[in-house]
Amino acid sequence: MQQADKKERIILGIDPGTAVMGYGLVKETGSKITLISMGVVKIEKTDDHMLKLQRIFEKTQALIDNHHPDTLAIEAPFYGKNIQVMLKLGRAQGVAIAAALSRNVPVNEYSPRKIKQAITGNGNATKEQVAAMLQRLLNFQETPEFLDATDGLAVAVCHSFQKITTGRGSKVTYAGWESFVKENTRRVASPLQIKKPG
Repeated sequence: MQQADKKERIILGIDPGTAVMGYGLVKETGSKITLISMGVVKIEKTDDHMLKLQRIFEKTQALIDNHHPDTLAIEAPFYGKNIQVMLKLGRAQGVAIAAALSRNVPVNEYSPRKIKQAITGNGNATKEQVAAMLQRLLNFQETPEFLDATDGLAVAVCHSFQKITTGRGSKVTYAGWESFVKENTRRVASPLQIKKPG
């Protein structure tokens, strides 16, 4: 009976890229979030963009097959000035989404600003600030070689903050980090424990 009270959900977060794809996996048990894994997939340097897309598709499928996530959360392409970069990122995101859908995994998309707002309370936060907040929230010490890994992890945590299942099976929605902290004071470390990046 206790198991039914604490519904588990695994969330795979992906920060798509054509050179480096970041990913993070978290497990949600009731209202508690724990880190499963995070890392990056380095895409081989090649002039053939279609081969890069194939690699992203296959690696996303492999992550799904290995960890059996209940849902995929993915970062939307950033609307920058360079149209070519945005187009390539959009394709990378599209094949990652297609890989999830081919495994019948539901997909949720979040803008970079929404993710930063959810994690830090500031939609203009730096990658380093997001990484530091994730270290505090999920209680890990190691600093990833690439911030793309914590970016992927941030997408997963952002999705978890949107809808966390309570013990009664109802859904609790948080507007962002501040409202999450207010409702979950016991789950959050003291501000004194935050290490400034650098």
